[in-house]
Amino acid sequence: MHQLWGEMDRRLLIKLGTAGLAALSLPGTARAMMAQGFTHGVASGEPGANSVMLWTRYAAASDSALTAELSESPDFARIAGGGSVTAKGERDHTAKLVVDGLEPGRWYFYRFVAPDGTKSVTGRTRTLPAGPTSAFTIALFSCSNLPFGWFNAYAHAAARNDIDLVAHVGDYLYEYKVGDYPSLAEALPGRDIQPTQEIVALADYRLRYAAYRSDPDLQRLHQLFPVIAQWDDHEFANDVWKGGAENHNEGEGDWRAREAAAERAHGEWMPVADTRWRHYQAGDLATIFLPETRITARDKPFELGDILEGKRDVVATLKQFAETDYRDPARQLMGASQEEWLFDGLGQSVKSGTRWQVCAQQIVMGSLFTPPESRDWFGADQPDYVKRRVEVSQLAAKAGLPLNMDSWDGYPAARARLLAAAQKADADLVTLSGDSHNAWAFDLAHDGRPAGVEVGGHSVTSPGYEAYTTGISDAARVSALRHASPELQWANTEDRGYVSVQLTRERVTANWHNLETIRTHTPALKETHSMTATRGRRKYDAA
Repeated sequence: MHQLWGEMDRRLLIKLGTAGLAALSLPGTARAMMAQGFTHGVASGEPGANSVMLWTRYAAASDSALTAELSESPDFARIAGGGSVTAKGERDHTAKLVVDGLEPGRWYFYRFVAPDGTKSVTGRTRTLPAGPTSAFTIALFSCSNLPFGWFNAYAHAAARNDIDLVAHVGDYLYEYKVGDYPSLAEALPGRDIQPTQEIVALADYRLRYAAYRSDPDLQRLHQLFPVIAQWDDHEFANDVWKGGAENHNEGEGDWRAREAAAERAHGEWMPVADTRWRHYQAGDLATIFLPETRITARDKPFELGDILEGKRDVVATLKQFAETDYRDPARQLMGASQEEWLFDGLGQSVKSGTRWQVCAQQIVMGSLFTPPESRDWFGADQPDYVKRRVEVSQLAAKAGLPLNMDSWDGYPAARARLLAAAQKADADLVTLSGDSHNAWAFDLAHDGRPAGVEVGGHSVTSPGYEAYTTGISDAARVSALRHASPELQWANTEDRGYVSVQLTRERVTANWHNLETIRTHTPALKETHSMTATRGRRKYDAA
């Protein structure tokens, strides 16, 4: 599978990632830094009130002992913390170190020093606040497919000074071979990835991370802000679940080996802890939960094609499915042990006096249904299989089935348990989600009562609803979707971007920042849409 280059060239690419190629187009300082071994900048994550994790990559012929230095000033006049860490070849020359003994709610500067005295770029990070906290801002990102365009969303956020924490909720990269997604015609020239084949083995995943982390805007985001990150499906393979993935077949080897390789590479290249789910405390303002909804316990997503296979009466089959298997309480998304952790955490957060309970996770939680108008959105000249899919989706909606079975909509019993737990805890729940490529604002409800709000973030570059419904205006799509989906309060189905979420003691304000373009390298915004929810209401305020 790796015979695309000779063994010597392959080892060199694995060690250096795309650094050798990228250095040709980088400024002199960056070229010099890469020649010295710091190939992919610095990053920080897993912040606490008194600690933070630091990350770098130092490529060398053997393991390298690095010194991490952390200071309250960029001149490093006084070292406030740090330590020693080894960039090991067996970890793809990456190094991670948790520095503790820090002050809460404080910005710090950090760097790594190599054995020969050369230094990495200087990074900036922030500890979480402790005690009474008046405001905290989270930047929400997901779905960054490098060949589709520039990471202008990262660039825009990196130019801001009012972000306390970045939350990346998945699809940090994509697993496909060159020419699959995007197609060669859709790919932006110059936005190249390695390896060119689909990533399956550990060396593949490592090299794909190296390619993405060579992007200057992504490097800059990591350099300036602490990032909490959770994988979604494409860090493994499309539509992954606990036993496999839609984009995995027997010819690609053992699934468990692929899963382990993907998880290992993620742990090496990202400033993340080894635990699959975790939480963070931002003073008395917010508890931020980071659950895992993909590979630990998720049952295989339903596929309407499988449900209807061999069935003559489509309407009756869908109706029976909607009333039985679809609502099976045994179906899992997070699993019993993780549910216990999250549900208990919601209750403990409220009892401690924390104002907001934030759940930053991968997939859309609000209910979205296929609108009747969509039957005319795809054109009359579509292939028969597309026409059939449109017809089935219309019939599914009439049976009360949702648009996307890969989201929480495909696991209604699991969603009901979570929202009921939030209500029981008297939580002020704010869900941050990604995956769908479009922007959404949902009021979440359970048993006829408000349960919280959802901030659905659009993608950094991956195409959304507009790519499949060309010729239909965003206004028409959104109007139809809102009419068919009562929980949906607002949507944008045409732009790329990110969301900044500002938490104060009485309100949460979501700002969807929509980019002008991703086809040229510019952070210019087309517009920003804002919505607010007042604490205690568990729904969005009226516009």
